[in-house]
Amino acid sequence: MKNSINCIIYLLIVSFLSSCERVIELELRDDIGRLVIEANFHDQQGAQTVRLSTNVRFSEPNTYPPVTGAQVSVEDDAGNTYIFKEGPAGIYTTDTVAGVYGRTYSLKVLTGDTTFSARSKMPSRVKLDSITARKDEFGDNENARIISVHYQDPPGVSNQYRFVLYLNGVLVKRDFVNDDRFSDGRSVELDLPLGDDDDDLEVLPGDRVEVEMQCIDKPIYTYWYSLASQQGSDGPGGSVTPADPPTNITPTSLGYFSAHTTERKSITVK
Repeated sequence: MKNSINCIIYLLIVSFLSSCERVIELELRDDIGRLVIEANFHDQQGAQTVRLSTNVRFSEPNTYPPVTGAQVSVEDDAGNTYIFKEGPAGIYTTDTVAGVYGRTYSLKVLTGDTTFSARSKMPSRVKLDSITARKDEFGDNENARIISVHYQDPPGVSNQYRFVLYLNGVLVKRDFVNDDRFSDGRSVELDLPLGDDDDDLEVLPGDRVEVEMQCIDKPIYTYWYSLASQQGSDGPGGSVTPADPPTNITPTSLGYFSAHTTERKSITVK
């Protein structure tokens, strides 16, 4: 029996080494029906939004059943409490309010008999200086462009960033993050390349590109970095992925609560 097992292992290793193009299929869990929390509290004057849903199988369309009738609130460390009201099914919003840099925000979601909670500290704002486009020298299409963001990282402070890309008004389903481990206090130029899993999207002359820059705290950086590392999933929605990203929500659910700054810039690609 032991020899048979060793033989099988050997054949698997040889098979793997003999073909670099072999696709290793991951067995996805069928862990469905879990709560998904997508909660954001930003620094811009306006409504804040929490979206509640339940997850579906990875192979199913990206339509997630909304969770209705929940009680949702956010409290900051200055003693202010913000009550969220449900509008469209599963979408909870506040009245007009803006988050404050340096404050820690605590989320509470009561649904059924369970209260979910999370904390996130809003970092100081870092300015998005500009976004640019240049030719993709290594792509198959000589007209394709690569989008880059430019900003000055503050010295002596740990900073983490998330970038959200829109192409002609459509959200690109790819997660872009960066930190300053190797760029503390430096001027940063960061490429936001599209990948093979972006529905064959290309940035071309005449396209309208918009980038949102978020300054995020370390737990939220870890969440988005984990998603970016396993691109091919459907991002932060409710599909079951090969590995759930580390959440800051207790008890553990899918999703995140992010208190962050936000700034947008757009260009028409030349």
